[in-house]
Amino acid sequence: MKFFIDCLGFTIGHDEIKSSQPFCVLEKDGLRINLFENATLAKEHYPEFRLVTKNIEEVYEKVSASHREFLHPNLKKITLRPWGAKEFALKDNQVGIIIQEW
Repeated sequence: MKFFIDCLGFTIGHDEIKSSQPFCVLEKDGLRINLFENATLAKEHYPEFRLVTKNIEEVYEKVSASHREFLHPNLKKITLRPWGAKEFALKDNQVGIIIQEW
């Protein structure tokens, strides 16, 4: 939750985190992510999200200043990728997120 709420600024719109099958809906700027907790599936599939922004520099500055520990070692700076997108990546021990600007 620290990854999505503290680092990326999402809020909890629906909360079943303390249920037998933990689940919540995270929201920010009209974007909703349905997040389920399942350690077995996370280990097997290592979920990855791709979030598109119109101002990657602003997002990078905020995240790198406040939660540097989440920057992915293989893409820890904004990089122009061969397919034309600027990207940097974040990770914790269960989820990977690529922040992208076209």
